[in-house]
Amino acid sequence: MLLSEKKTIPYIRKKKSEGGITALTAYDYPTTKILSDAGIDLILVGDSLGMVLQGSDNTLGVTMDQMVYHTSMVSGAEPVPVIVADMPFGSYHSDIKSGINNAIRLIKEGGAEAIKLEGGRKRFDMIRAILNCDIPVLGHLGLTPQSVNSIGGFKVQGKIRQKAAEIIEDAIELEKLGVFAIVLESVPAELAEKIEKAGATMKT
Repeated sequence: MLLSEKKTIPYIRKKKSEGGITALTAYDYPTTKILSDAGIDLILVGDSLGMVLQGSDNTLGVTMDQMVYHTSMVSGAEPVPVIVADMPFGSYHSDIKSGINNAIRLIKEGGAEAIKLEGGRKRFDMIRAILNCDIPVLGHLGLTPQSVNSIGGFKVQGKIRQKAAEIIEDAIELEKLGVFAIVLESVPAELAEKIEKAGATMKT
């Protein structure tokens, strides 16, 4: 692939199976230009902007309008990497219809090429509905910052055997649903390895 050739979800799937992808976060035009020139595979427009740019203690206050705005700045740089936009807290938690509409906004108004949302089994129906709209989905398990209040802070997840088993089960199901990749945030390395092996086993 030429450096200037636009990367796509099929490219990400192929490269992931061949040994991994490179992914970094950007919220604006100049950062996106730097990451694109560096050859990054995927750029995430994260709701972490609430903490990184706005100075908040968590990501919960980030709005859909803010996510659309920052995603549009990233897409305006016409980057080579795939652009994935975070679904912020509240944008997919009430009902399927509003979740779909918000995902569509990130694609149509923001210029994203895929969306990311947090959670496992609680979100399967939502993820399935968004995928059925031909919008690629990046999964997110382990430490899910939008659940910071219910999990009691930013803590490593999956250290307890029962929770680790649940994360593995959710990862397998997300792959079956058709997400193109999964973010594993703040989980033990051993658990991440088990999830990777479980995914490889499904493909053989």
